[in-house]
Amino acid sequence: MKRRHFLKTAALAPFATMGVRASTTAPFPMGKAEHCIFIWLGGGMCQADTFDPKALGDPKASPKKAGSAYPSIETSVPGVRVCEHLPKTARQMEHITAVRTVFHNVINEHAIATNFVHTGRPVSGNASYPSIGSIVAHQRGAANPKVPAYMLIGYPSPSRGPGFLGAKYGNIYLSDTKNGPSGFTRPEYVTQQRVSAREKLLKPLQDRAAQDSALADYEAAQREGLRLAGPEFMRNFKLDEEPADLRNDYGSEFGQRCLLARRLIQDGVRFIEVSHNLGFVNGTGWDTHNDGQLNQHLLIKDLDDALSTLIVDLKAHGILDKTLIAIGTEFGRPPEFDGGGGRGHQCSTFSMILAGGGLKHCGAYGVTDDLSKKIVENPVSTPDFHATIHAALGINPAHELMDASRPVPITDGGTPIAALFG
Repeated sequence: MKRRHFLKTAALAPFATMGVRASTTAPFPMGKAEHCIFIWLGGGMCQADTFDPKALGDPKASPKKAGSAYPSIETSVPGVRVCEHLPKTARQMEHITAVRTVFHNVINEHAIATNFVHTGRPVSGNASYPSIGSIVAHQRGAANPKVPAYMLIGYPSPSRGPGFLGAKYGNIYLSDTKNGPSGFTRPEYVTQQRVSAREKLLKPLQDRAAQDSALADYEAAQREGLRLAGPEFMRNFKLDEEPADLRNDYGSEFGQRCLLARRLIQDGVRFIEVSHNLGFVNGTGWDTHNDGQLNQHLLIKDLDDALSTLIVDLKAHGILDKTLIAIGTEFGRPPEFDGGGGRGHQCSTFSMILAGGGLKHCGAYGVTDDLSKKIVENPVSTPDFHATIHAALGINPAHELMDASRPVPITDGGTPIAALFG
């Protein structure tokens, strides 16, 4: 073996088990989407009860019969069926691809799996990896300099954070749609003149922060907050400006979050995560153990209202092809019913969803077995799903970010689903 070849091979060896590409110039399909709305179904959506329906099971039989909890219905894409509680979404399936063969191999535990689906990498003791939202913010920035690049409608966590990219690429979050981000609304007695005077007093302290220090990182985030605070950005949260019929079509609080997401991307926000793990709908959210299964249909109907209306609304505004909708969840559910009539956790195969974004949609991608327990055709790893999102947004999924002096590819060897790029 020649010395040069040996050194190159040795240098790449640490990445071999990670599946990282040796070259960042590998050809990938690239889309033209400008924004992403990432809907998070916290708890683990059951694929067999939603977008990958199978033969009916029976939790009351003795012994219990594995299978779907609900009958399926036809959709606007011939041969693609979804559960009966998704009738509005079924009429929009030509704009949707249910990726039915997503998988990962991390522990079937909520926090660990949530972190993996957000970052595309397992928890590491010596690295803090950025979330997909932070990576998009880092690579694309906001489409409008007067708004943040990355917003979260839900509660923040390290899994949704910027990791080694730093606070500048973190999220601006809010927990409901009735108010904007905490601290962004000025009291009425604080005039613009007083704001300017306060910023002038603060500037000497900000300028003392040493470059590349943790304090400088915080100072950059502080400047961003001051820039965004005020009426111009906060006007996005006035949902009562929207027609009453449209708000009713979106439905519940979750639907209003999706409506707000549409307004925010219109103003230039690049990536928005919208959380739907609202436990009050069925008592447990998407973690349908035991009694949570009994009212799961209410949760599915809630998703049906919001998702279908979001697609129609984006299309009406002429921005569906520019806006990628992605639906993620930490894992799926097995076809077997547990002792209480609910379902456990399953990461061997589950469904995640893509819609709009200028992709070549086909209703469903990938094939699972008769119980949606094993992958039969076209497996899609979680990094592959991430790579598809990045590529749709015009980001090279093999591009290397820098963690100090260590190069880290955007995805851990992920490959976009080529069939979705025309």
